[in-house]
Amino acid sequence: MGRTTGAAGTRGTRERRKTRRTGRLRRALLAALITGAVVAPLSGAARPEIPAPAPAALAPVTAATLDETYEANRANAAEASRMAAAHGDRERAVEDGKMADPSRRFLTFDGRGAGLATEVFGDLAHADRVAVLVPGSDTSIDTYDRFRATARALHERLTRQAPQGTRTAVLAWLGYETPGTVSTTVATTGRAEDAAPKLREFVRELRAVAGRDAHLSLLCHSYGSVVCGRAASHLDVDDIALIGSPGTGVDTAAGLRTRARVWAARGADDWVGEVPHVRFDLLGTTVGFGTDPVSPSFGARVFAAGDGGHSDYFRPGSTSLANLTRIVLGETSEVTHG
Repeated sequence: MGRTTGAAGTRGTRERRKTRRTGRLRRALLAALITGAVVAPLSGAARPEIPAPAPAALAPVTAATLDETYEANRANAAEASRMAAAHGDRERAVEDGKMADPSRRFLTFDGRGAGLATEVFGDLAHADRVAVLVPGSDTSIDTYDRFRATARALHERLTRQAPQGTRTAVLAWLGYETPGTVSTTVATTGRAEDAAPKLREFVRELRAVAGRDAHLSLLCHSYGSVVCGRAASHLDVDDIALIGSPGTGVDTAAGLRTRARVWAARGADDWVGEVPHVRFDLLGTTVGFGTDPVSPSFGARVFAAGDGGHSDYFRPGSTSLANLTRIVLGETSEVTHG
């Protein structure tokens, strides 16, 4: 009898501790939201709107019109650079100018506001294996170089590792307005819900270019995994990899309602591991993204990501990049498990 009472007491203590932890996590999230509500508007107000031309008017892109699309978007980037320079924003003028370089290939470009762009690495028209990178918070034209570096690292690894005769392409899809890391938007699904239809439309257009037989993988980083989670049920893709994910907005991989294989990984030094994987209502707004995608209860195929941090998943030589390359190439039996 005493042992039973002791066991019940232990369970009660555990429940109270769990309740206290959950309360602390919710208070931490609320504090972040309040901070974001103050900081984000101030930081946004610190920079005036940058003038830029509207995106180039183009017919739906096909394999035959890729070169015309690339040229039109380079010309648009060049004009955006000139307009930014005339406005006195040298930094944006430099970034836009880089995108106008003759060696660059963009499926889309929009220099207005924070900016949107989709860059292509490899021969998209003839690729057998195509990877689309979906970025997380604080990604814009101003910070685009770091996002581009991840796409280049993956493409270089794919080029080296692909079996003879296998052609690959990587697309860096900055197709939505990403949230700020310190903002009210980063803890809610609002930006992801706005982005999901855009990602679905992009994948449909991509299929028209790459063909129905191309193997298509989505590699979704950080808040980008929330975007992929929102879009997953209507995406014609073969693999979805969630890396450094705060959650997807659903509790299980099955809840994504996709035929794609769902993968997940997190580096040992990724701070996202300390983010509370909860979801609750706050003043009529759902805050948080639910179950941790690397947890057994989520049901994804968890793969090893090594000791890297939140920005290290595409670092050359890393365990995570090796496994992401295997996923894109369809070498699923070679993927090492986390």
